[in-house]
Amino acid sequence: MQILGGAAAKPSEGDEIVKDGDLESFTRDVIYASQQVPVLVDFWAPWCGPCKQLAPVLEKVVRAAKGKVRLVKINIDENPEIAQQLRIQSVPTVYAFVGGQPVTGFAGAQPESQVRALVERLIGGPLAADVEAELAAGKAALGRGEAETAASHFGRVLEVEPENPEALGGIARALLSLGEREEARRLLEEVPKAIADHAAIAGARAALQLAEEAGELPDPAELEARIAADPDDFEARYRLATGLFLRGRYEAAMEHLLHIVRKDRSWRDDLARRQLLKFFDALGPSHPATLKGRRMLSTVLFA
Repeated sequence: MQILGGAAAKPSEGDEIVKDGDLESFTRDVIYASQQVPVLVDFWAPWCGPCKQLAPVLEKVVRAAKGKVRLVKINIDENPEIAQQLRIQSVPTVYAFVGGQPVTGFAGAQPESQVRALVERLIGGPLAADVEAELAAGKAALGRGEAETAASHFGRVLEVEPENPEALGGIARALLSLGEREEARRLLEEVPKAIADHAAIAGARAALQLAEEAGELPDPAELEARIAADPDDFEARYRLATGLFLRGRYEAAMEHLLHIVRKDRSWRDDLARRQLLKFFDALGPSHPATLKGRRMLSTVLFA
């Protein structure tokens, strides 16, 4: 199939991964370029709502391919000749060009998972992890107490950035949540010196110290039963708080310690408040749970 023939210079190495195209640049940016790497062509229009939904997804996935695929965006209102020759009947429509020819594509807005699957087929392998997204997902999973899920997200970051301190600290916390203290300690001992003082690593070390001080914790169900029978069983609340914290349930852990401070700050020489401060150190000063916990502690102390 002959597509929009005509002479044009081949693309230079400095061309952008994502760019706008038109009739004049189509041969250079799509036909010639797709002989080197696959090129996705996004046919869109300014009046098209689904086009606006799809565009950022396409760009995100293409950029995640780190140059192994490119994206050219064609406004069909400004370039009707291209749309007519390629028989574009609706927008958004995406064609994938390989070797100068369209080989596959889709019509309509698609979820990111489908776009990623298409790009991975084109490049013959998985995309690099979206580091920021994986870190955020890992932290969220830790906060829900889903240690194995968190470890998977952090692990994908380490495949791309083996010395990412946020991911290393996150893996260590996940290991602690799973009761794997020795593995967490070994990981933290092997952290490169260049990132040893990073807040995420320091926080993980503080969490490890908490786990070691706590020793073997009883079954949470047993502690919860004791608290149900006696809401002022401070020892049960203290031990449950530490266990919850190590499992990633930070706010629930802090609530138990705040209950003790509220009822009897002097209990065991202010132990509950001092444990809260250790929680804050383990999470770091900017963690949302730390910020919320400090506000609540101040309210209790100065009410």
